Amino acid sequence: MHMRLNQKLKDFDVLPHHHQALLPRFRDHLGDIRHCVDHNYEIIKLIIENTDFMFVNRDEYSDKTKQDSRSKVNNGIAKLDMEKVLTTIKQFVRDWSKDGISERQACYQPIIEEIQRRLPLKDCKESISVLVPGAGLGRLAFEIANLGYSCQGNEFSLYMLFASHFILNRSPNVDCFTLYPWIHQFSNIKSTLHQTRQVSIPDVNPSSLQEDADFSMVAGDFLEVYTTPAQWDCVATCFFIDTAHNILDYIETIYKILKPGGLWINLGPLLYHFENMAKESSVEIAYDVLRKVIIDFSFVMLREEPIHTSYLQDHESMLKYEYDCVFFVCQKPFQSNVPTQEAVKVNEKQ
Repeated sequence: MHMRLNQKLKDFDVLPHHHQALLPRFRDHLGDIRHCVDHNYEIIKLIIENTDFMFVNRDEYSDKTKQDSRSKVNNGIAKLDMEKVLTTIKQFVRDWSKDGISERQACYQPIIEEIQRRLPLKDCKESISVLVPGAGLGRLAFEIANLGYSCQGNEFSLYMLFASHFILNRSPNVDCFTLYPWIHQFSNIKSTLHQTRQVSIPDVNPSSLQEDADFSMVAGDFLEVYTTPAQWDCVATCFFIDTAHNILDYIETIYKILKPGGLWINLGPLLYHFENMAKESSVEIAYDVLRKVIIDFSFVMLREEPIHTSYLQDHESMLKYEYDCVFFVCQKPFQSNVPTQEAVKVNEKQ
């Protein structure tokens, strides 16, 4: 980012002097952005420092081991890696700041309300298990667990895993960290103050979970980690199913791991992540085809409607994107090998 700022300063310096005089705050603004970049870097270093113990069963190991592991890291930074870091910073806004409330209300609340309505805790003596694949920074899974459900988030991206581990386990109180998530965008800005505004995280204390709460995060590929049949009461997917190379693999796995009568609740678009990506296989299908496949797997569609929402959106930007998402709730039949229409009748009697 400093290289970009240096180039912008050079571009400014070659302007005619009378044009430079019309932009008296330009240099100062770039200096403000540079300060914000340095601040974000300090937060990123904190996140990295707290990844030392993520995948071991103890809270400390030797300084020499830490140094040896870090010395093996390639110092080169690819453009794609940088984009993932910037996305992760914006994900903090969506999941753990007051600025992300509107997106969470649009995306998470419908899922949470369906879980509460169709799987009420007061009617169940045993724990109700909910899996959230593609959990990102963990807010949806956290909120579900906070209601009293046994909830597990699953995430594959190391960027998301590092960040979720940090915010969930290293936040001493509310709004204890600040970020500048919009400093990398120089277009469609109404005010320079908008570009350099800070966001505080987290807006709730993750340690506020009840002591008996059953909440966990699991790292790994969804298709490889979850292979045990009939294990989950509910699978909740939010902006997830289009991350598959083959979306049918996801549907098949979700059907397999759900208990008879279990629910699959989904909200999101079909922005296939591997479409046109070099050396990556990708099968893209339209929603009407996807819906038929879901039914062919013997799922029973209980609810289906569109929901409009944004994703990682700067609400102060002059350019806003909106997704016309599909929101559906479907159920695995209580009885296996039952034709779909018969399954509907059985489920309606439950």
